[in-house]
Amino acid sequence: MREFLREVYERLYAHFGRRRWWSADSAFEVIVGAILTQQVSWKNVEKAIANLRAGNALSAGAILALPHAELGLLIRPTRYYNQKAQRLKDVCLLINEESGGDTGRFLQQEPGSLRRRLLAVRGIGKETADSILLYAAGRPVFVIDHYTHRILQRLGRTHGREPYDELQRLFEAHLPRDPALFNEYHALLVAHGHHLCLKTAPRCPECPLSGLCAHASQTGGAAG
Repeated sequence: MREFLREVYERLYAHFGRRRWWSADSAFEVIVGAILTQQVSWKNVEKAIANLRAGNALSAGAILALPHAELGLLIRPTRYYNQKAQRLKDVCLLINEESGGDTGRFLQQEPGSLRRRLLAVRGIGKETADSILLYAAGRPVFVIDHYTHRILQRLGRTHGREPYDELQRLFEAHLPRDPALFNEYHALLVAHGHHLCLKTAPRCPECPLSGLCAHASQTGGAAG
């Protein structure tokens, strides 16, 4: 499995190049983006973050000071903005309570403890919490998403119904515990799932994982 995962990484890197995730001006902005990107495209998240920046509301204290309705209007480009406004406030309250509003100090907690605290916030799931751990805190935690499930299933390595933690252990057990590697690998899987390994009508002839993919042999394509 170690050699297989390395081969997938190298092929994707050769095809897509370095992804340079996560583009943000601060760790707090990464936290905000991880919450807002749930069930919405990144383009919409960028609009919401631009609104927050224009409103001088990209800090825990500023978000807590905003009335809920006003915060909702700023992040309106994202779906379910009322729920997300509450999640933002709840996470900001956690940052305030645990580190006096100092995001850097909040993120320096022991990873397991930080993850548990984030997961205790209503609406924060494992993918969001782990995105914060990896991209904001720089911890070696592999993020699993629907692209990861789809790609591994088509590569014939999973059945597609594995629990989140099981897939996470697969990557973390067979790769060096390097946050830079986990960052790049996850970003490459997202690029592949978004551009080529589509849910329907995958662009198999263009796939850099040709020869590794079980889906191609089942559909008659070159890869997938």
